[in-house]
Amino acid sequence: MTLRTRFAPSPTGYMHIGNLRTALYAYLVAKKDPEGVFILRIEDTDQGRLVEGATDIIYNTMQQCGLKHDEGPDVGGDYGPYVQSERVRSGLYMDYAKKLITRGGAHYCFCDQSVIDEQRSKTEAEGGSFKYDDPCKYLSQEEIDRRLQAGTAFVIRQTIPTEGTTSFDDEVFGQITVDNTTLDEQVLMKSDGFPTYNFANVIDDHLMGITDVVRGMEYLSSTPKYNLIYEAFGWDIPRYIHCPPVMKDEHNKLSKRNGDASFQDLVAKGYLPEAILNYIALLGWSPEEDREIFTLDELVQAFNVKHIGTNGSIFDPDKLRWLNGMWLRQMDLDSYYSLVKPYIEQAVKGNFDGRKIAAIVQVRANTLNEIPEMLGFFDTFPSYENDLYNNKKMKTNPEVALESLKACEEALAVQEDWSEEALHGMLMELPAKLGRKNGQVLFPLRLAITGMATTPGGAIEIASILGKDETLRRLRLSIGQLSA
Repeated sequence: MTLRTRFAPSPTGYMHIGNLRTALYAYLVAKKDPEGVFILRIEDTDQGRLVEGATDIIYNTMQQCGLKHDEGPDVGGDYGPYVQSERVRSGLYMDYAKKLITRGGAHYCFCDQSVIDEQRSKTEAEGGSFKYDDPCKYLSQEEIDRRLQAGTAFVIRQTIPTEGTTSFDDEVFGQITVDNTTLDEQVLMKSDGFPTYNFANVIDDHLMGITDVVRGMEYLSSTPKYNLIYEAFGWDIPRYIHCPPVMKDEHNKLSKRNGDASFQDLVAKGYLPEAILNYIALLGWSPEEDREIFTLDELVQAFNVKHIGTNGSIFDPDKLRWLNGMWLRQMDLDSYYSLVKPYIEQAVKGNFDGRKIAAIVQVRANTLNEIPEMLGFFDTFPSYENDLYNNKKMKTNPEVALESLKACEEALAVQEDWSEEALHGMLMELPAKLGRKNGQVLFPLRLAITGMATTPGGAIEIASILGKDETLRRLRLSIGQLSA
């Protein structure tokens, strides 16, 4: 039997990080099998929560991350339509709900849902556990027919056995067993003719041949009810892979409702889609190898559901920033320059070699958005205080700096070859001639030509980019400032 997984998001806004991780894991499970199929299904039955443009966000996110689906609304397939609202219009869900009634797995309910919700809220507010015992399931068939013919509004509820237990196996959490008496008789079809998520996903998973269901552990409590539907129809039950949540901290889940970062937010902050995907793969899953950097293809080879943990993983922005920096630094310079050129041009308008600037930035910037703020000194030589020359690590102070800068100015003024290699050879000889450490010469020089205590690149690289005239102009201004 062909292994088939699905990612079934609701188009209710931006792509939540936990949602994207579910998509990634479902993709990895499918692609672990050379014949595996990964499906995208849009679950839009909750019409009140739909957000315009959210479906396009789903498509764009999947494309940016390289999570190419084999079947879906935009690529087609043999099991469409792949948008639930389109399936509703065919009457598919209502047909299956009525079949489930004949099999004893569901029943018509003519009660006012608002009254039931009020009872539920009151009971839960008092600390109790609410379980609705629907009187409609005790109605005679004649009474049911009479109400249907009269046009009485109804929903269709699941019928739960009053005795026994329901068990299922999960690849992450093992075997789980619950008493049927604890299961709520959930609504399957709403009064507007739309199915609830809990019913539609079971029907669609079966009809689309889904063999492996990957989803968040918040659905563990609902899975016994799903299995009762499978069993009532006599269908095969899929393999379950429930994933622990992505946490904001020890007590709170990461949630877009709480304003936590979405995939789009992180990309806007200068993170690479590849790095984001790499990082979220590690939130809840531990590779067998002692490594953290994975391409998508490498994740396919390394992924094993048996290494998914049962505890929530805290989203660490610092760890993501570090990992993103590693991705940026492992790029070849041509690819890196093509990527960062727009960010360099935000800050540097002067006639400087952008490729050389990219080279010094690459070893320092961890996100793309950090780049412009690092480079302002190229166009504008900022004012600075002489106190910056006091540096214990470099063993410098204004007096030491002034001596070093005068020597640098004298040597640079007669230097004809302004290539980085030539400048390196000349400036690295200067400390020994002065009886100084390298830092006692190069640190003051870098400060003198940038006005910045920290910069991407050192004095030699920056002087090479600035050019001879601008380097000497700044150096002489700094010497004058120190002398004064």
